Amino acid sequence: MTQTRRAAHGTTGTPGAPPPSPWRNPDFRTLFTGTALSQLGSNVCYLAVPLVAVSALDASPAQVGALATLSTLAFLLIGLPAGAWVDRMRQRRLMIAADLLRGLLYASVPLAWWLDVLSLTQLYAVVLLAGCATVFFDVASQSTVPQLVGQDELVPANAALVSLMGVSNIAGRSAGGGLVQLLTLPYAVLAAAVGYLASALTLTRVRAAPAAPAARDAAPRVPLRTQISEGLRHVLGHPELRALAATGALLNFGSQLVNTMLPVLFVRELGLPAGVLGLFWGAGGLGMLLGARGARRIAARLGYGRTLGLAGLCLAPAGLLVPLVGREWWLLLLAGCGWLAVLFKTGVDNVLGVSLRQRLTPDALLGRMNATFRFLFMGALALGAAASGALAGATSVRVALWVGGAFMAVAFLPVFLSPVRRRRALPAGM
Repeated sequence: MTQTRRAAHGTTGTPGAPPPSPWRNPDFRTLFTGTALSQLGSNVCYLAVPLVAVSALDASPAQVGALATLSTLAFLLIGLPAGAWVDRMRQRRLMIAADLLRGLLYASVPLAWWLDVLSLTQLYAVVLLAGCATVFFDVASQSTVPQLVGQDELVPANAALVSLMGVSNIAGRSAGGGLVQLLTLPYAVLAAAVGYLASALTLTRVRAAPAAPAARDAAPRVPLRTQISEGLRHVLGHPELRALAATGALLNFGSQLVNTMLPVLFVRELGLPAGVLGLFWGAGGLGMLLGARGARRIAARLGYGRTLGLAGLCLAPAGLLVPLVGREWWLLLLAGCGWLAVLFKTGVDNVLGVSLRQRLTPDALLGRMNATFRFLFMGALALGAAASGALAGATSVRVALWVGGAFMAVAFLPVFLSPVRRRRALPAGM
């Protein structure tokens, strides 16, 4: 952590004083609110858009896989340069522009539906362009948090944001299923578009834009390729960051193999209503919420590294329960519990892993570090979606689910076998 960030936020609290809390920071509260609205839009779209393809446009498993691939392909195409660009630009403005673009793009879907001109080609274009906007929003958001809160507030701030992801998965995806059933598909997508636009309006109230350090001010004089290489070397050359990246990429690849085919399985093969799929995905959101809320307490008792390692060893194999999902209530319950356990581990990983990588990264590299992680994580989602469609097309939907479950079950190994497992606490910062 640079001297600038330490001077601005401080590093330790006064003995006897209440524990530091990011909630006292009005800008963090505004960022949290805007992110909540954006997450709501993302999670409604996560369920509604593939259902539009399956139910309204009669998309095949391969076409559903292509749709999911395009939704995350932007992280492979522009993920790395986006980090360098974010390090050069005003992050709040980037987030607002990204939300506005996503809101307008998704609003075009119900409009085309009502005009009877909606096509798979339009859906492909919408999710690809919205994915480009998401790249910038996510990288800018994660790079903004360490600039807005103090060092002692970083883990609570990340816990709050990861908890928000869990709540959004529960509320957004469950609400998405309910909106599809109650209001029909076009209104569900319209509701998501409104969420993005409301997020953009909220983020205009962030009053204090983080000050750019001197290294970032000089960034335009450094070639883009050099900046990208610096970010890659920082992540892949550091044994702890490299292990966190590998575990997250494997988990994302496996989970996307599963998630891509779930709408096809639930709606077409099992004949279940969209609300049941929303509840199933909502169970995962509950797991993420519980993992995020418990991460700090578990880490205080066991240590950061042991928590990350043991969470994977104990919970990751539950991914093999997910492909058992069926029409019978006990199969739905068993698979839902497996999904909840995997996402509980993800919630723990996100809080502790994101905090660790932020502490191990200088301010001037935050955007590129986050972009490198997002490139690897979201690139794995794109590859997983493509592999899911190809597997389902060549074999069956169930085979894609079993392969995905196997990847989720072993994804913990890079962290478990790395120096991360021996870490007792977060570093003091750079």
